Amino acid sequence: MNTSVNTESLRALDQAHHLHPFTDFHDYANNGGRIFNRAEGVFIYDSDNNAMLDGMSGLWCCNLGYSQDRIKEAVFEQMKELPYYNNFFRCANQPSVELAAALAEVAPEGFEHVFFTNSGSEANDTNIKLVHRYFDLLGKPEKKLIISRKNAYHGSTLAAASLGGMKAMHEQAIGLNYVHHINQPHWFEVSEPGEDETSFGIRVARELEAKIDELGEHRVAAFIAEPVQGAGGVIIPPDSYWPELQRICDERDILLIADEVICGFGRTGEWWGSQTYGMKPHLMTFAKAVTNGYMPLGGVLISDTVAEVLTAGGGEFAHGLTYSGHPASCAAGLATLEILHQEKVIERAAEHLAPYFQDKLQTFAEHPIVGQIRGRGSFAAVELVRDKETRERLAPESGAAVFCRDTANNHGLMVRQTGDAMIMAPPLICEHEHIDLLIEKLGVALDATAAHHGVA
Repeated sequence: MNTSVNTESLRALDQAHHLHPFTDFHDYANNGGRIFNRAEGVFIYDSDNNAMLDGMSGLWCCNLGYSQDRIKEAVFEQMKELPYYNNFFRCANQPSVELAAALAEVAPEGFEHVFFTNSGSEANDTNIKLVHRYFDLLGKPEKKLIISRKNAYHGSTLAAASLGGMKAMHEQAIGLNYVHHINQPHWFEVSEPGEDETSFGIRVARELEAKIDELGEHRVAAFIAEPVQGAGGVIIPPDSYWPELQRICDERDILLIADEVICGFGRTGEWWGSQTYGMKPHLMTFAKAVTNGYMPLGGVLISDTVAEVLTAGGGEFAHGLTYSGHPASCAAGLATLEILHQEKVIERAAEHLAPYFQDKLQTFAEHPIVGQIRGRGSFAAVELVRDKETRERLAPESGAAVFCRDTANNHGLMVRQTGDAMIMAPPLICEHEHIDLLIEKLGVALDATAAHHGVA
């Protein structure tokens, strides 16, 4: 592809023909957006050669940045050997076999099986079928209901969006009627006056127990949740939250699905967010960083508890995807895991990057429009308010956070906005100088936002 482009021509083509995900089509048709055409290290460059520090690791996926030639070469070499063949009907390819084994090695103890998909959305669709098949084989066909959380994001296919709890997505499509939702562990948003985080964590976790009683334990099959809600706003659960949820799932015959699409592969400081929070899931969803975002790949890690029932039960599992276990994608996954291992990326990020990043963010604690700074490992959120005591928002419909995001983008920092929070997840290979640059540019955006909304 020619990287010497005419920006205006590209924008015109883009606006005329391209419908973008999670975009106001009318607004985009009139105003357009940025065109990116190259990247290097932890920086992305638009078609006018403006550099932006990528404070979001692409879409939570380019944990190793954009210059990993080993991954690119692995894909190229695989394309020369076997560019494609499917894994249906007792067929396999070498990279998919080797990657399944490599993932089992880095998975928590008791996970030896993998089902490959192309994305986290498809993996969570697969989870529903695995859960239902599991209980059918156990002679419990009535256990079909799945409980999730409000403001959760588990993908955007119809089934995955049903598992999620985002209001805007539910308003645009009729979801599955066997998915139910409880509150998220967002202390800043939904705690009661005077409620400390420990008490809040236990109370909101016990909503799962109440929902199981309401629906009937004999009908509830699973509970799905991210260890940390990423797209929902980097919602850091209180330390009391996950132990209580684990107790409930263990006592009530409920499968626990850990959606590790964002948390997995080092974002929380360990290989898996489940390990960070001491969770014992039965199924683990992965995608994104498994190939460093260079190739589409997702899947489900299946615990021995579930796999033994599935493999002993007999009969076909009537589910599959044309590109699941794609050889080039799996080659990218193998190369990514090699880099993570050999360069000790996760360990170095946990020891050097994460503490520095979280400490530097605290410089905004006294900023007049910052109501809360929350983070774990190498991602974080800064919640914007007009009044720190009452948590009054700066502007309706998240207008202040949108302004802040756009200002940061215009000053060369790619960060996102969710609700009234600025969220960020820098690549795990960032040096301290990159974090310093992130903090500098975020500070400019916060100051501009405060001035724009009349807060001194």
